[in-house]
Amino acid sequence: MLQLPGNLGTPVLLLSKGIQILGTICGNITFIAKVEAKDLLRKPNVKWFKGKWMDLASKAGKHLQLKESFERHTKIHTFEMHIIQAKENYAGNYRCEVSYKDKFDSCSFDLEVTGKMVTYDAGELDFSGLLKRREIKPQEEEPEVDVWELLKNANPSEYEKIAFQYGITDLRGMLKRLKRMRREVKKSAAFAKGLDPAYQVDKGGKVRFMVELADPTVELKWYKNGQEIRPTCCIDLFAQVTPILYLNFIICLEDTNTYVGERVELSCEVSEDDANVKWFKNGVELTDEAKSRYRIKVEGKKHTLIIEEAAKNDSATYSVMTTGGQSEAKLSVDLRPLKISLALQDQTVRLGQEIHLKCEISENVEGKWYKNGQLIEASDRVKLYHKGRIHRFVIGSAAVDDEGEYMFVPDAYNINIPCKVHVVDPPKLHLDGLGEGNTVTVVAGSKLRLEIPITGEPTPKVTWSKGDKWITDSGRIRAETYPDSSCLVIDVAEREDSGPFRIALKNEAGEDTALINIKVVDVPDPPQAPDVTEVGEDWCVMTWEPPANDGGSPILGYFIERKKKQSSRWMRLNFELCKETTFEPKKMIEGVAYEVRVFAVNAIGISKPSMPSKSFVPLAVTSPPTLLAVDGVTDTTVTMKWRPPDHIGAAGLDGYVVEYCFEGTDEWIVANPELTDKTKFTISGLPTGSKILVRVKAVNAAGESEPRYHPGPILVKEVIEPPKIRLPRHLKQTYTRRVGETVNLVIPFQGKPRAKVSWQKNGSPIDKNQINIRNTENDTIIFIRKAERNHSGEYNMKVEVENLEDKATIDIQIVDRPGPPEVVTIEDVWGENVNLSWKPPKDDGNAAITGYTIQKADKKSMEWFTVMEHYHRTSATINELVIGNEYYFRIFSENICGLSEDATMTKESALIAKDGKVYKYPVYDDFDFSERPLFTQPLVNTFAVAGYNATLNCSVRGNPKPKITWLKNKVIIMNDPKYRMFSNQGVCTLEIRKPSPYDGGTYTCHAVNQLGEAEVDCKLEVKGKGFKTLQMPCLSEHHLHRSQKYARQMQKGVQTSFLPFPDENNNLVRTK
Repeated sequence: MLQLPGNLGTPVLLLSKGIQILGTICGNITFIAKVEAKDLLRKPNVKWFKGKWMDLASKAGKHLQLKESFERHTKIHTFEMHIIQAKENYAGNYRCEVSYKDKFDSCSFDLEVTGKMVTYDAGELDFSGLLKRREIKPQEEEPEVDVWELLKNANPSEYEKIAFQYGITDLRGMLKRLKRMRREVKKSAAFAKGLDPAYQVDKGGKVRFMVELADPTVELKWYKNGQEIRPTCCIDLFAQVTPILYLNFIICLEDTNTYVGERVELSCEVSEDDANVKWFKNGVELTDEAKSRYRIKVEGKKHTLIIEEAAKNDSATYSVMTTGGQSEAKLSVDLRPLKISLALQDQTVRLGQEIHLKCEISENVEGKWYKNGQLIEASDRVKLYHKGRIHRFVIGSAAVDDEGEYMFVPDAYNINIPCKVHVVDPPKLHLDGLGEGNTVTVVAGSKLRLEIPITGEPTPKVTWSKGDKWITDSGRIRAETYPDSSCLVIDVAEREDSGPFRIALKNEAGEDTALINIKVVDVPDPPQAPDVTEVGEDWCVMTWEPPANDGGSPILGYFIERKKKQSSRWMRLNFELCKETTFEPKKMIEGVAYEVRVFAVNAIGISKPSMPSKSFVPLAVTSPPTLLAVDGVTDTTVTMKWRPPDHIGAAGLDGYVVEYCFEGTDEWIVANPELTDKTKFTISGLPTGSKILVRVKAVNAAGESEPRYHPGPILVKEVIEPPKIRLPRHLKQTYTRRVGETVNLVIPFQGKPRAKVSWQKNGSPIDKNQINIRNTENDTIIFIRKAERNHSGEYNMKVEVENLEDKATIDIQIVDRPGPPEVVTIEDVWGENVNLSWKPPKDDGNAAITGYTIQKADKKSMEWFTVMEHYHRTSATINELVIGNEYYFRIFSENICGLSEDATMTKESALIAKDGKVYKYPVYDDFDFSERPLFTQPLVNTFAVAGYNATLNCSVRGNPKPKITWLKNKVIIMNDPKYRMFSNQGVCTLEIRKPSPYDGGTYTCHAVNQLGEAEVDCKLEVKGKGFKTLQMPCLSEHHLHRSQKYARQMQKGVQTSFLPFPDENNNLVRTK
């Protein structure tokens, strides 16, 4: 068993580069390669080769087996190659190659197989034999098959089939050899002399073919083109027996001793000239071919076998044979005694210098170089030279691994020339990983382990010191030394440990020293309390001073935190370091007191926080007022109007300051010494014809806002504006309302100064007791609280400004349900049909009759069923009546307001006659199902999640069916797409689509019928991330009364000009 040495996990994968193995014939040989896998993530790739390129993985079989295993405890991969029943031709050079990622190495070894020669199968390892001959190994149960005979006799189209069947891998080579075998002319031992290859004869001439037989008793036959020739008149056949000459040796061969490389001549002399002589070596005939090492020379009776340069394997028994006998002699070839003219010398070289080994021997023979018993192969780095008797070994740049025992072994000689090579390297400190000035920074309180790589051969001695004090290998500060490094260890660093530390290396090749600065640093001290220098709406400006001690490391920046004064929770304001000593916190709540503090940061860490600043409250002035415009101008006054600021803030709004200046001056005059809370102001006492510039400021606790300027100068002079009525589009056509609804019309107009508005109805003045009219400077309002039919008519509006006027006409039509038709008569009854006729109603409800609705009722039940709807004629035929029943009929009139309240019924009934006795049905009193509204299931207080639909459910009963109304905070919910209302079989549902916290409040379900009313309510609270529950403010009694009144009017279809919602001044908003 052979184990390849070396750790295959290192960059130099194989340490053993050459091994010579001796094996015996028919013996087993095992090669083992081990790879340490501590640094390997996966199994390395291993390949076995014989010679330069033959991969043995494809030859595994009977004589070759490859195995591999892995030991988990030692983490070693083992690769084995087993050669079973080694043969002599297995000898040669073997190679093991190992690769892992970018690492590669190989190991070569020579195998020599010795022992008694036996008959054996060449096996898979004899690759040269495989190229020459491939025999099919017969199985015990199958007869032997001669593949050569199969190929000779087979059709070329069957070659591939035979190769696949008998495992022929080199079919092309076998076919080439088969082709050459067919060309060879077999020489028969029966002919002493054969026919010539070709004969030439003239036409009509005579030709003679002659052969000589070695045995005259053999029967001879002649053939032409494969057919036997019989004697004829033109062909003569005769035989002549060649006599055999028996030769004798005059001079026999003699035993000869010689040295390797010498010329050898073995000579003998026979009794006859040019005799037929054959030479043999150990019984094997020698031929005189051009490529043969043996040359046969014949000079008359003398025959000589010449070997130009004898080799050791030429030692054998040589014999020469003739017809008269044979002669033999032994040739012994020995090595010439070797003398060492120049032995190898021991050398000590520095790292990186050249290693030059030289020796001289007495013979010009090849040899091998070994290092520590391992064969050395020539490479780009290692150069091997051989010139005559001188052998040289050169390595251009010596490495530490080149140290060892070297040996030169001449080929074929059992002698070696040894020497030792000692590689030394001056000690050196490698400080490339340290900072500028060899400075190492360590945080106070932490452990420092400073590892300094060192090199030197032999390993240098290391010493550490600080000042005059030597550092030992124990204590809080200690030194640890390893073969390739030295460590300075400080268990708990203190500021007193700062300073230079000296490290010194020394070996036989020299010494090296260096100073290493140790710097112990800490976190900085906290800064002083910051100062808040400026405060805004939601921001402030703060400044502070750097800390007195930066901890030995420069300040990198600062972190800032804030908190509400009454809170204990601090919030970080910046996640990236602030490089300056000023900062502007933002997104604070206006009107809330805050405190801020600062942290200093260096490379070591964050300091303790500074003391909090003095508390401060963010406040800001409002934004400027908006939409500043001129509302009116007289000869001495200018009236300005504006809208409140877009943003008021937590400080609120105290009022406004109105200022003006005359054009051409910069002196602004305050028009209102005291703040005004109105958004309209009249500047008085102005000279007529002057021009002024006006600005308005909003004022709160934080001060005055930026002023809002009027875009241009204003002329103080009253300007006449012609009257102009701006009639709304819906009033340009007939304005229709139902009886009982509210009429609220707002008609804007223009005209200055002091426009005069007058109204007439149908050319007569309007009765102000029935119709309310209110005029302003910009519009006029006509209001009828409860419209009656007599309010219908043509209303004329006139606006006058001095001698100018403008007119407009509005048609108002108040409509009501029509009266019932007049006299309904049964004109005719036949079969199942009844013909009715009637007269239109006297009262059409001030609107055209759009149709009639006809109902029938059985006299027995008097339950009415609709037969026809929207019928336009005044006569109709009722079909498909039940025979034997008696019917009454009634008719409703219909206009745009709906059906008439009453219907006109026929005075007489129509009997649908039938044969037989008429059954008289008993009369029953009707049951009264009337009931006032009653909630059987009330509403339940509900919590909803913002963004997810919420539903409120309750159930109610009542007869007639009650009308359901939903309210939020006592305000009716109408025409709001956010809400969906359902009522099915008495179950009332209110769906709120994706509510927000602002949708929280009190919800009420109100049910009303003719017998009474009822209501239930519940509270809805909407919760969500980042929101608080919002409750709608409660309305005053006055507003609540107005909202309820508005709801009742909307139910009756009466339009009103006031909405039930107050504005910011707590006034109800008027619709326009």
